[in-house]
Amino acid sequence: MKFNINFQIDEIILEGVSLSHSQRSRLQAALEAELSRLVSDNGLPPQLQQGGTIAKLLLTPKITKEMNPTQMGQEIARSIYVGLQQ
Repeated sequence: MKFNINFQIDEIILEGVSLSHSQRSRLQAALEAELSRLVSDNGLPPQLQQGGTIAKLLLTPKITKEMNPTQMGQEIARSIYVGLQQ
């Protein structure tokens, strides 16, 4: 069964992390790819399977200064996916 899912993320604030424009683009691409993979592999949480909106997710991804933008994006996506389960 195929379906379309649209996520709209208006803002992500990473305190203490400074990224160039190209690094932000890499972070965004990694976040989108990982979130797509997680939803594809594991499905949507039951409360969102009929549609819905979540106004705000407060997340605490485990971001370190040693991470590159791709790793940051993947970690943020995993944190978002976990947040959607709650």
